[in-house]
Amino acid sequence: MYGTVDGFTYGWITPVVAYTMACLGAALGLRCTVRAIVMERSRRAGWLALGAISIGSGIWTMHFIAMMGFTVDQVEINYDKSITFASLAVAIAVVGAGVFLVGFFGRGAPVLLAAGVITGVGVAAMHYLGMAGMKLDADLAYNSSTVYLSIGIAVAAATAALWAAVSVKGFVASLGASLIMGVAVTGMHYTGMAALRVHLHDSGIAGGLGGASPAAILAPVLIGPVVFLFLAGVVVALDPPGVVQQPRYEPVRAPSHGRRPR
Repeated sequence: MYGTVDGFTYGWITPVVAYTMACLGAALGLRCTVRAIVMERSRRAGWLALGAISIGSGIWTMHFIAMMGFTVDQVEINYDKSITFASLAVAIAVVGAGVFLVGFFGRGAPVLLAAGVITGVGVAAMHYLGMAGMKLDADLAYNSSTVYLSIGIAVAAATAALWAAVSVKGFVASLGASLIMGVAVTGMHYTGMAALRVHLHDSGIAGGLGGASPAAILAPVLIGPVVFLFLAGVVVALDPPGVVQQPRYEPVRAPSHGRRPR
C-alpha cells in the first residue's frame, strides 16, 4: 500500500521560507566568490571556502525547511542525525569543488561546465542523501525519469550561478542571479520530491502517527547553519570591496626568453 504524501502540510509557509534561505545562501556565496576573484591568488582560498559553506548551508537549510512540511499519512517520520549532517558535509564539499575551480581557473566554458556539473550533482546528492536519512516504517522508491530531471535542473542552476558569479556586472544583477538560483534549487527539491513514492509497511499502518512532528525534530538541527548564514552576511556586508568590485582575471603572460628588445 502506498502512503499519501503531503509536501505542503503548512501551506506555502515552508516553500517560501525555504526559497528565502536558498536565495540568501546563493547571494552570500556568489558575493564571496566575486570577492575572491578580485583578490590575489594567495588570498582567494578563504573567501572561496566561505562562499562554498554559504551556498552549501543555504541549499541544505532550504531542503530541511521544506521537509518540515513533508508528512506521510499514518506514518511517523524521524531523522538519522548522522546522515542528516553528512548531507550538509557533502553539499559544502562538492559546492566547494565547483567554486574553487572557477576561483582559480577562470571563466572559460570548459571550466564553468565542469564546475557546474560537479556542483549540480553535489546538490542532488545532498538532496537524496538527506532523504535517505529519514526514518519511517516504509520503503521509499523514486521515478527514475523525474530523478534525472531534478539532477538536470540542479546542474543547470549551478552552472548559471557560477557563470553569474564571474560574468554578471553590478550588485543588483548579481542579486537577481541569486534569486534565479533560489528558484532553480527549490524547483530541484520539489521535482525530486515529486519522484517519491512511499510504500507503507503493515506495522507502520497499524502504528499510526505519534511523537514529535517533523518541524519539531528539524528545527533544532537547523539553528547552526542559519546562525552561520547570518554571520556570513555580516562579514560580507562589512567588506565593501566584496560588494562593489567586479570580477577580473589576471592575464596569463607567456614566459620571456632572454632580454626584451629596447
